[in-house]
Amino acid sequence: MNFDISDEQKVVSDLARQIFEGHASVERVKYIEREGDGFDRDLWSELAKANLLGLCIPEDDGGSGFGLVELGLILEEQGRRVAPVPVWATLALGALPIAEFGTAAQRAQWLPGVCAGDVVLSAALNERGADDALRPLTTATRTANGWHLKGFKPTVPAAQFAQRVLITARQDDGRIGVFLLDPTQAGVVVEPVRATNHQPHAHLVIDTMVSADDRLGGPDGDGEEQLHFILERALVGLCALQLGVCGAAIEQTAAYTSGRLQFSKPLSTFQAVGHQAADAFILTEPMRVTMLQAAWRLMHGLPSRQEVLIAKYWASEGGQKVVHLCQHLHGGMGSDIDYPIHRYFLWGVQIETTLGSGSAQLARIGELIAREGR
Repeated sequence: MNFDISDEQKVVSDLARQIFEGHASVERVKYIEREGDGFDRDLWSELAKANLLGLCIPEDDGGSGFGLVELGLILEEQGRRVAPVPVWATLALGALPIAEFGTAAQRAQWLPGVCAGDVVLSAALNERGADDALRPLTTATRTANGWHLKGFKPTVPAAQFAQRVLITARQDDGRIGVFLLDPTQAGVVVEPVRATNHQPHAHLVIDTMVSADDRLGGPDGDGEEQLHFILERALVGLCALQLGVCGAAIEQTAAYTSGRLQFSKPLSTFQAVGHQAADAFILTEPMRVTMLQAAWRLMHGLPSRQEVLIAKYWASEGGQKVVHLCQHLHGGMGSDIDYPIHRYFLWGVQIETTLGSGSAQLARIGELIAREGR
């Protein structure tokens, strides 16, 4: 593939950068964390006004019809500002699966609202005691009126703000089902928590009924295919976020070490500092190319599972090394939890382990090669 972005994609990236830089300053992010609930609704509204929330939603559903590469560019810019808005949860985890598999009624009910900034979506991919989103422990039992969902879903991103959360469950017939759950309905307990990077998540305790119409794609939907679709786009979205986090962390480190004097010389002129900064910069390139390749292959319907796992491996392993190096090169300032670089460290560590660490991705690549020979 050609790793250069097109002129149209450059416009998307520039617009996203302009909005995030203008509305997610360091002080604004700190204020939302300290005084708010972790969701900057003013920034969310600005993203909707610029149609960035509808960018990768099909035109028939009110969006602009772009794809996963363009979503990756938006998420990269969000990562550069560590902006507290649920773009990843709403678009990668919720809107894209509904656009791909949803019934006409499901798409009409939720996707125009996403484009307008009126709807927040998410998906519950984690299971308690398990590190494999492809093996859900939550159960779905068919009833005369629909499905009875029962289980515990930990650390669901932005679940306390979501109008619908996509719940993966093992049906009583052995198949996987994906269900659109209203987290405010009776039988669902929402327990808000803050993740390592201070972003809002929630544990969901589920013992409730949903109608047959709430199954993604209707009764004949292939839940296993839907789950793979969600997970792959979730992982690529995390890679894009990590790329932005690491890029901004490196820029801040370069500025800090160039302005900080030691023995009357800038820290950046010391060989050990320069080598470590160079290592951090070099690590971002495999993160970038593997993320773009995975996103591009998914957009074009090509086999992509191995490429997605490779991209997440680099985002996990490379990302945590970059944020550690950048914090280390800030010296004592890197230990100040009120100083900006610390927030990038927390985001990098959070993304590293979300939906599987680097070692987990290697294990999955090994399983994939053993099973499929690629």
